[in-house]
Amino acid sequence: MGKVLMKGNEAVAEAAVLSGCKYFFGYPITPQNEIPEYMSKRLPEVGGTFLQAESEISAINMVFGAAGSGARVMTSSSGPGISLKQEGISYLAGAELPCVIVNMVRGGPGLGNIGPAQSDYFQATKGGGHGDYRVIVYGPASVQELVDLTMDAFELADTYRNPVMILGDGILGQMMEPVEFSFPENSSPAPKPWSTSGARGRKRNLVTSLYIVPEELEKHCLKLKAKYDDVAAREKKHESYFADDADIILAAYGTTARICKAVVDQAREEGIRAGLIRPVSLWPFPDAPYNTAADHAAAFLAVEMSNGQMVEDVRLAVNGKKPVHFFGRTGGIVPAKAEIIAEVKKILGGGRQ
Repeated sequence: MGKVLMKGNEAVAEAAVLSGCKYFFGYPITPQNEIPEYMSKRLPEVGGTFLQAESEISAINMVFGAAGSGARVMTSSSGPGISLKQEGISYLAGAELPCVIVNMVRGGPGLGNIGPAQSDYFQATKGGGHGDYRVIVYGPASVQELVDLTMDAFELADTYRNPVMILGDGILGQMMEPVEFSFPENSSPAPKPWSTSGARGRKRNLVTSLYIVPEELEKHCLKLKAKYDDVAAREKKHESYFADDADIILAAYGTTARICKAVVDQAREEGIRAGLIRPVSLWPFPDAPYNTAADHAAAFLAVEMSNGQMVEDVRLAVNGKKPVHFFGRTGGIVPAKAEIIAEVKKILGGGRQ
């Protein structure tokens, strides 16, 4: 298949179908509505099922049912809708059920607006729901990455029996770029021995996150932690852009990272040695590149469409070696290249620490 021009939301949906996703349950909310719209047309063509639930709470519990039966399943939403799904996401993680969840982030808190934002980072990477659990989170920066990482997400979800989230934003979901689709080797995964697909002469399976006896729940939580430690050791992804000799390193993901690449290019033209380290996996966070870069960089600048969330992970990664500054816009406003360059110059000129 050659390159085709597609909107980000539609590209995510097609990538899911090609990955063997057979079920989609969701509820409309801007700016991700093209995902369920596309799936409503596309899934019946491949023998799948689309269902618009009566609420986000219903949708995520339908995901639980489909995942428990061993099917590849996806849901999508934005901001307030993801908040409503949090209890179900905790249930999915607790029951070790694979699924893919897409969040095209809009401005918040509350109802906020439909402008692009990155203020759901804490919600995605720090849990969001109750209990000791983790969700694997990807932060794509292009429509092609939306495709590639969505395909990866289904594989990771099955490999680790865990929910995987694609954390996009309103711009990424609505923009159109040329994309190329591959055909995953494992779009028809083998039956899952743990699933509730019918006993058929074998011992019945039980899929649950309920452990009444404290010692049994602790044993389960420790098992989950061991899995998360394995994910953290194996699945960190990042992109480095002119970071090897940089005096100041920008940290940004998603749409904001695209702007920061332009900042690095202009800064270099002006004789400022700037670089960018972009986390692709937001959890597990790729801390090692930042810590290594702190040996030669004078400072770091985290740039986000929020009041400052990812910056905390950058500070943990740098571990006090060098100052980590922050610049952000919120409320659906996208940081401008000129603003970021001005901040870079202020920091290198001895500005605020």
